[in-house]
Amino acid sequence: MHNLNTFYIGGEWVKPADGFSLADIVNPATEAVIGTVAMGGAADVDRAVTAARDAFASWSKSSREERLALLRRIAVGYKARIGEIAEAISTEIGAPLWLCREYQAPMGLVQIQSAIAALEAFDFVTVSGTTQVVREPVGVAALITPWNWPINQIAAKVAPALAAGCTVVLKPSEIAPLDARIFAEIVHDAGAPAGVFNMLFGTGPAVGAALSRHQGVDMVSITGSTRAGVDVAMQAAPTVKRVAQELGGKSPNVILDDADLKAAVSAGVVSCMLNSGQTCTAPTRMLVPRAQYQAAIAIAQATAQALTVGDPASPDSKLGPSSNRAQYERVQRMIETGIREGARVVAGGPGRPDGLAQGFYNRPTVFADVSNDMTIAREEIFGPVLSMIPYDDEAEAIRIANDTPYGLAAYVWSGDPARARRVAGDLRAGSVQINGAKMDFTAPFGGYKASGNGREFGAYGLAEFLEYKSVAGCAASA
Repeated sequence: MHNLNTFYIGGEWVKPADGFSLADIVNPATEAVIGTVAMGGAADVDRAVTAARDAFASWSKSSREERLALLRRIAVGYKARIGEIAEAISTEIGAPLWLCREYQAPMGLVQIQSAIAALEAFDFVTVSGTTQVVREPVGVAALITPWNWPINQIAAKVAPALAAGCTVVLKPSEIAPLDARIFAEIVHDAGAPAGVFNMLFGTGPAVGAALSRHQGVDMVSITGSTRAGVDVAMQAAPTVKRVAQELGGKSPNVILDDADLKAAVSAGVVSCMLNSGQTCTAPTRMLVPRAQYQAAIAIAQATAQALTVGDPASPDSKLGPSSNRAQYERVQRMIETGIREGARVVAGGPGRPDGLAQGFYNRPTVFADVSNDMTIAREEIFGPVLSMIPYDDEAEAIRIANDTPYGLAAYVWSGDPARARRVAGDLRAGSVQINGAKMDFTAPFGGYKASGNGREFGAYGLAEFLEYKSVAGCAASA
């Protein structure tokens, strides 16, 4: 049993304030309770923010070399425990162990290394005319992270915040606390000064809201649903603090008529379904030329039906369960909604896969005959559900792709690189991947519209945690 009943505050593991409760940690593959996690409140937030504020005076004045040394020690500690992190993530969210070993856990290390590289080269002092322009840490940063790619988002916020000279209070998802606990131990063992890094668990309405409205917090960075991001922004508004949001998505996958149809469709299905569809950038709307639509449906159907769903520990399982009961039930409701609104199920459908009577497993589902005004094409489902939408010409494809409240990611497939780049330029999204290109963790990541604001990764993520200061009259000494 995993009993996570302490918080990391001021360089120590401490008991929560009086009145705390315990939440169950549930293995989504078996529905078994595997431990408990303490749920904090406003008093715990006060204590953590106070520790971070006390540490900010010295850490904000630390040298580049001191920050690099700490981040490098964290990277060493992370490498030593990367296998343990992978197993923790698989246990707590049900992701296949192979996925956790190859992607989930390694991505956290990539984020730390990216922050180190950014800090090594970052120019904190520049000159504009007769003015010295200085980049300084924004202050105490509250970091609110999700359960779907948990360690990636923890590292993507903590590492650049520390690199910038901020002190932090981390609130990881209570659904995925095991990897967060390991990360906190790594930071402690790396010798982070007391109060520079703090971590506590709790719900969004309790701990997340208390951090967002706290006078002692200078910035909130949240990755989560658009609903959660809006709530954080509203809570933060009276104190006029900075809010960075990486939120939901309903990403279009535009397959042009000159693309390799089989490669594009099959890759799109796998990308949509990966991590049980619990990826904010998942290409959940597949836009296909009408003349190729029936052929694309057949490819998508075969691809989805070949995806094995099962025990996360089995190397044969391509997909595991949804990460929690509430998410499983939402996916089931959305599949039923798609059927009710007239979309045609060509793979999957309601219920669990055959042979899986227990666990939060969904069937990889492909809908054909989807129009872009259907609920399944408008709302983020966060499950292994793909909507296939036909279009008549390139202009219509771009219009449908942009007809969404979201703008986190988009995808383009074409046999003509120049055409693909031109279409990418017309898509209103923070990142566009062409012909299956891999994500670059040094490039800025973030969204347009309801997908949030601000950017993460590399130097762009570091910059989010900095303020500008103009010092006139001393440019010659810069």
